[in-house]
Amino acid sequence: MGLLSNTLPGPLAHASTMQLGIGGSESNVAIGLSRLGVDAIWFGRVGDDSVGRLVAREIRAEGVDARVTIDDAATTGLMIKERRTSTSQSVTYYRASSAGSRLSVADLDEDTIATADVLHVTGITPALSESAAEAVRRAADVARAAGTSVSFDVNYRRALWSREDAGAFCREFASRCDVLFAGEDEAAMLLGLPEQPEQAGAAPSEADGPAGQEARAAQEARAAQEARAAQAAGVAASLARGLAGLGPRQAVVKCGAAGAVAVIDGRLLTQQAVPIVAHDTVGAGDAFVAGYLAELAAGSDASARLQTATTVGAFVCLAAGDWEGLPRRSELGLLHAREAVTR
Repeated sequence: MGLLSNTLPGPLAHASTMQLGIGGSESNVAIGLSRLGVDAIWFGRVGDDSVGRLVAREIRAEGVDARVTIDDAATTGLMIKERRTSTSQSVTYYRASSAGSRLSVADLDEDTIATADVLHVTGITPALSESAAEAVRRAADVARAAGTSVSFDVNYRRALWSREDAGAFCREFASRCDVLFAGEDEAAMLLGLPEQPEQAGAAPSEADGPAGQEARAAQEARAAQEARAAQAAGVAASLARGLAGLGPRQAVVKCGAAGAVAVIDGRLLTQQAVPIVAHDTVGAGDAFVAGYLAELAAGSDASARLQTATTVGAFVCLAAGDWEGLPRRSELGLLHAREAVTR
């Protein structure tokens, strides 16, 4: 879809300049794979309009084979990103009755799906319409029948459907998947679990005196932080095991700045995030998926998949835009480099 954003932080209503680009979870993943040296094909539906032509051109310019259906009866979807401050933003979608929402089984190339190594879909597409949901189901069925691995990223969007409807679809679809990605909240949604309350640390005692209070407060703050981290890791591990119980051989829980936890072929793995100062976190989850799937396509082991996933996810947070900061494979070592200048 098209992506419109204000170039400088502030109220969108008073923005003097805007930037037009493209965005979308599936196209982000396809571009990420292409930059990592993996052949990627993207199926999509756009309107016969300037934004639709921009979408097709940008995706193809990134080396992705874009199989685009032009719909002359609907317009291309649009996403508006408002950068309210330098560290916060909000996103509004205009996708109702868009060309993308009219995606159907007829838009699929089943022969291509059957000969692919991996089919990747997200929970955004089935939320757009019943015809789009049926296209996702059909694509997965074709893939499974042909021995093509099915990858699914929950990517829950509350603006598109309710938590109950999303949970029901994703739970059923998880049984069709080989690889399942979810954030912590999304995993809880699939498993029917409530949100976990945060734990608070104990307050310092007045009997300690000012210096003692300060020292004890610092010590207890560290202890509370470590306890929360340990608890969070335990929760994420439990969520990953729960997702694996739904059917996929590879269940990956994306934990943002805390990294990732996965259950792969019954084995629990954890991966720390790459420490960075994030500029724009939108698209980080898609970048993570692209990194993971690139290593899966290369036949790399589970640890390498998770390491590349977190590295690619970190990269995209360093630049503005949903996909512009995605790295080439030759750049993956830059975040771990000791020298600031490459000669």
